Amino acid sequence: MAHVTAVEHTSAALDLARAEMDGRTNVSYVVTDAHALDLPDDSFDVVHAHQVLQHVGDPVQALREMKRVCKPGGLVAVRDSDYLGFTWFPEMPAFDEWMRLYQEAALANGGEPQAGRRLLSWARTAGFTDITPSSSTWCFANPEDRQYWGGMWADRILQSALTTQLLDSEMATPLELQAISEGFRSWISDEEGWFSLLSGEILARA
Repeated sequence: MAHVTAVEHTSAALDLARAEMDGRTNVSYVVTDAHALDLPDDSFDVVHAHQVLQHVGDPVQALREMKRVCKPGGLVAVRDSDYLGFTWFPEMPAFDEWMRLYQEAALANGGEPQAGRRLLSWARTAGFTDITPSSSTWCFANPEDRQYWGGMWADRILQSALTTQLLDSEMATPLELQAISEGFRSWISDEEGWFSLLSGEILARA
C-alpha cells in the first residue's frame, strides 16, 4: 500500500485533513512551511499541491522545495485557480463586488489570486525543465452544485478569516458583506444560474 504524507501549515488545518482521512493507516501528518519543508531530500514519488501556491508568499521557493523532496524522475503536480478567469450567469453585482474584495484581500495577504496562469512561469524559474502545462474548469450549474458553491460562499463571506480581514481592514462593511451573501443565496435558487472556475495546472518532472 502506498504511503501518503499530508502537509499543512498549522495544526488546526492538519486536524481538518486528518478528519477527512477517515482513519486510514497509510497516512502521516506534518505541520511545516511550504517554503522550507521539514522533510528529507528525494523522499516522494509524487508531490501534489492543490490550490496552495495562490496563498504562499514565495511560490517559486515553494516549488523548489517540492522539487527537492521529490525523487529524481518523480512527479510534481500542482493546480491553482485563476480568479479573473471565473465567469458566471446571470450578471450579479454582488459577485462583481465579491471578486473585487477577494482580489484586494488576497493581494494584501501577499498571495496571487491569478496563480493558475503563472504556474508554468513559476515552475521554470524554480528549475523545472520537463513541464506539461494545462488548464481545466469546474462548472456549478445544477441545483446540487449551485447549493454547494453558492452556499459555501454565502456562509464564508460572513464567517471566516476573510470576513475578519475585510472588516478589520475596513475594506468592507457588515452590510456590504451581507449583500454579497444574499446575492449568492439568490443565485442558488436561479434555475439558469451558472458559474465556471478556471484553474491552471502543471505536471513537472523532478
